[in-house]
Formats: sequence, C-alpha cells, structure tokens
Amino acid sequence: MSEPHSKTISLQELPELRRKTETVTKLLRDQLAGYLETLRTLFAPDRVLGKHAGGRTEVPGAERALSELQQKYKAFENRPWGLSSTFDLSWLTLTGTAVAVQPWEYLVSVNGQSITMTSPVRWVLAYQSSTSLPKAKTMLAGRDASRLEDLRQTVVNALVLQMVFARNPGLGQLFRDLRFDISTESIAELPGLPVTAITSCLTSFRPADELIAAVTAFSGVPSFIELIDAETIQQPRDILREKLQSALG
Repeated sequence: MSEPHSKTISLQELPELRRKTETVTKLLRDQLAGYLETLRTLFAPDRVLGKHAGGRTEVPGAERALSELQQKYKAFENRPWGLSSTFDLSWLTLTGTAVAVQPWEYLVSVNGQSITMTSPVRWVLAYQSSTSLPKAKTMLAGRDASRLEDLRQTVVNALVLQMVFARNPGLGQLFRDLRFDISTESIAELPGLPVTAITSCLTSFRPADELIAAVTAFSGVPSFIELIDAETIQQPRDILREKLQSALG
C-alpha cells in the first residue's frame, strides 16, 4: 500500500477539513454499502466452491478451487497462527454471503509515540463477522485459545473472498468502473493473511507530524483520521473517460 501524501495545514483549518472529511466519507461508505448489498449474491462462496460451501448445484472447477483453498490454509497451521490442521468443510458455510467494510487502520510513529491512523478513502473488504481485523490482531498477539475459532474463521473468510475475486475478474472491473479499486494488501500484525482492500478514487493526506502530535496530545487518544484532499473532490477520477482517451490516442 502506498503511503498517503503529506500536506501542511494550520490548526485553524483542521475543524473544517475534518467536517468535510466526515461528510465525504459517510457518503462514500453509504454508496459502497449499497453496491455490496446489490451484488451480494456474486460474493456467495458456493459460486466457486459449489456444494462444498453449501450450494445446491455442482460448479465447474469446484474441486480444484477447494484443493487450492486447503493448500493456502496450510500456511496458517504454523506459528504464529497455529490453527487446526484439519480443514472442516462446515467452515465454508459459516462464511455467509454478506460482505461489509471495516476501517483501514495502520500505525505510524509521531515524535516517538505510536499513533493509529485511519483512512477516510480506503477500507478492508470482508465477509461479515463478529471478528474485525483489529480484534484479530489482538487475539493473535495474545494467543487466546478460547478465540482460535474466531481467528480460524477470519483466515477462511479472507481466503474465500480472495478466491471469489480471482475467479470472477469482472467483479473487480465492475468496482473499478464504479470508481473503487480492489487490491490485496498485507498487514504486519497478521502475517501471511491476504487482506482485500477497497479504495475510492479520491485521495487523502496526513498533515505534519507536529499537528498530529498536538491534536492527539490534547485529546488524549493516540489516533488520527487522514483528511480528504479537497482537490480530488473537485476532479474525481473518471475511469470511462480515461479508457476513451486511451483508445483515441
């Protein structure tokens, strides 16, 4: 994942930029939620895994897809994950079909303090679960044996979603046409887990570390939300226009 660009702003400008960021982010999330609900059936695991995922009909390539999924899961039987070495097909029926967005968060060091940054234009795309990625990070770090089932389902869900996109390339293209890019990212605290990210055509930026340090020191909360770049609001990326310009030379 590329780092957001930095931009110098004053403390006086921050409240208005935050207001605009919150407004735009809510609009983007609501729009994205509508798309995901409309396309829900396209995310159903049985579309690629057939009866193995609770489907009613056989699907061409389902056996190959299951074998690939089981092979990828083996990597998580080792440390630090240490998940069950027996792949149970019932896990696939627990994945569900509803896909939702979670915040995209990452850590930065500001003046020696660890700050949790949140993107207003990028999210984690995942099957709905009681275990968010921040929770998964905590569970993996703490090795809570009572929550290993939740960790296992997080892994299975992530692998299945990757497979759905890989076997349905038109789905990713559809989101690009809707001005959202799909990508696979990695998170240091969840080694080896392929995380599906969805990013708006708008961009965001981080203000100077001094301003972030001042704001977090005042609030007492070591977290900060990137700010929407107003220039990209005025001229959002148009995928169709770019394709037409490319075709015409």
